[in-house]
Amino acid sequence: MNTLRIAGVIPARLSSTRLSRKVLRVIAGRPMVEWVWRAAAGSGLMDPVVVATDSEEVAEICKERGIPVAMTSKECPSGSDRVREVAREIDADIYVNIQGDEPTLTPDFFPPLLGLFERAEVEVATLAVRCPALEIADPNAVKVVTALDGRALYFSRATIPFDRDRAGFAGYQKHLGIYAYRKAALERFAALPPSWIERVERLEQLRLLDNGIDIYVAAAPRDTIGVDTEADLERAEAALRRIAERDGG
Repeated sequence: MNTLRIAGVIPARLSSTRLSRKVLRVIAGRPMVEWVWRAAAGSGLMDPVVVATDSEEVAEICKERGIPVAMTSKECPSGSDRVREVAREIDADIYVNIQGDEPTLTPDFFPPLLGLFERAEVEVATLAVRCPALEIADPNAVKVVTALDGRALYFSRATIPFDRDRAGFAGYQKHLGIYAYRKAALERFAALPPSWIERVERLEQLRLLDNGIDIYVAAAPRDTIGVDTEADLERAEAALRRIAERDGG
């Protein structure tokens, strides 16, 4: 893996339907997107790590904080399309799509994700954690079922696998939306039309599985707080303040 050039891309769209201007919302003294960038850059595994945005305001705030920016089209329908645009300007072997609304990410999330590429057969990688009990039935917590070799068999908003006999199965895996792609897989993915199952579940990653592109899943060190609501924002604020106090500010 040391011979591979790896670029980190943080898609950061300013408009958001559920939480207005969320990537610039201040959490524990920093804009949310800065927390994400610090975690990715702090891993030392990606060079460069850039924020991909169509917003001049996001770009300006990032530049004020020394964060590299790549301007992308307002027409990009998804974060993956923004990553693809960046890939046309920044040459790399692997591109990591890092969600801009995951402020509690830390540098130790990236070694297990990128370590999967030591296996030649891995084209796309992502992360999962043991699903908290309170989120097992929550459709906003996406579940993933994997084969013995870590290959994803299916992602769903439903509770999978289904515990038919009610035997007390508790090994559900919650998917974390961080992806790493080899360049050819990213190009192929972005060129494919949405699949029917992707439209039904509203899960973009199912387009890959539907077209025979395997996704391999590594274990993340812990869960994250993805921010979509004011309540999420408050939870993230509390978590980051606890970390700052523990580390002496």
